[in-house]
Amino acid sequence: MTSPANPDSSLQPLPLEGLRVLDATHIVAGPFCSMILADMGAEVIKIERPGTGDQARANEPFVEGPDGSRVSARYLGVNRNKKSVSLDLRDPIGKRAFENMLKVSDVLLDNFGPGALGRLGFSYERLSEINPGLVYASISGYGDSDGMRGPYSNWPANNPCVQGMGGWMVTTGTPESGPQMVGDNMGDSVPGVWTALGIMLALESRRKTGRGQHVDMAMYDCMVAHTTSSMPLFQSTGQVTTTARENMFSAQLALRASDGYVVLAGAGNADEKWRAMWNLIGRPELAEDPRYLGRGVTGPFYTSHIVPAIEEWSQHIPKRELNQHLLDCGFSMGIVQDAADLDSCPHLETRNMFVDSGDTYGGSFRTVNTPVQLTGCVDTPVNPPPTLGQHNPDILCTIGGLTEDELAQLVSDGKA
Repeated sequence: MTSPANPDSSLQPLPLEGLRVLDATHIVAGPFCSMILADMGAEVIKIERPGTGDQARANEPFVEGPDGSRVSARYLGVNRNKKSVSLDLRDPIGKRAFENMLKVSDVLLDNFGPGALGRLGFSYERLSEINPGLVYASISGYGDSDGMRGPYSNWPANNPCVQGMGGWMVTTGTPESGPQMVGDNMGDSVPGVWTALGIMLALESRRKTGRGQHVDMAMYDCMVAHTTSSMPLFQSTGQVTTTARENMFSAQLALRASDGYVVLAGAGNADEKWRAMWNLIGRPELAEDPRYLGRGVTGPFYTSHIVPAIEEWSQHIPKRELNQHLLDCGFSMGIVQDAADLDSCPHLETRNMFVDSGDTYGGSFRTVNTPVQLTGCVDTPVNPPPTLGQHNPDILCTIGGLTEDELAQLVSDGKA
């Protein structure tokens, strides 16, 4: 994201202006990646199946248009600023159009699973013959490139699978609940971000050498890369982090307020902060007990003694007021927020973290913006997600090399 609209002609263009990306992805991981590239100025062309398109188009909940047609809210959330071409890559004419598009593109992005494009005749070897400078990025569950196929490479994968495999679920939840997922699609969006970075690194390599390459992204790898506490702990001590309370490194407490929760983090061995809090809530005697200052205690003591003592006071105070009280004591604090809280957050508004990219029917639809703040660039575009095949004539009859008659035949045959 950039700074608010500024007529200053010294602002730079968006960094990916002039980059063309063919986006043969669906659901979340691939579209999330390509949305980042589109927000940063790239021309992103979705290659979709005729008739059905991106599988996410069929996912609930739906936004209804004025004529009774419907569009998936989940699709709207990750597909702004793109174009759409519907094309059957099994059809000879469709293959020819796709090859013509590949010749004049910089990036091909795919997340249809191991070997899917290869079975259609577009292995990486073939892609590099068509365009030696092409950067081909594939997102699969467990990786899919020569010499790097492991025992899980043929397994299907999705958000819950890679959260579990990647070590996230075993540290999320409580001992009573057992392993739980992080609530949103982190198993998709985290790999999406890493893939966007991988593409940019491959493009930088191409700038130096003139050669493209296959960027082999495994969702599993990406999730394991974020175990930045549990893996170092295991390597140094052999201790396995689980949901058990004794694995709490320092105070990481969710505290009940009258209307929700706040979170207090990283307050182990912070004597003055604890003393200020115990005096504030009218329990000065606890400030004289080293255990209530976080000295030498483990997770069970926090949850069975410290939290109940705080909540006798905190449960009667609204969460924003409670948060401020504990900030004033010197703690690192935050409010446990839900989607409604985020949508009305004045701080996020100031940071331009919401954009109205539209619902494809001319109506309003608010989405979360890309959080990259390029303060020296022009504003990012805010175009609505495309309808299926919306740009067929503009793209297939130009860079796709088809005649109008050939496109009409594909449409008639249900192949475009």
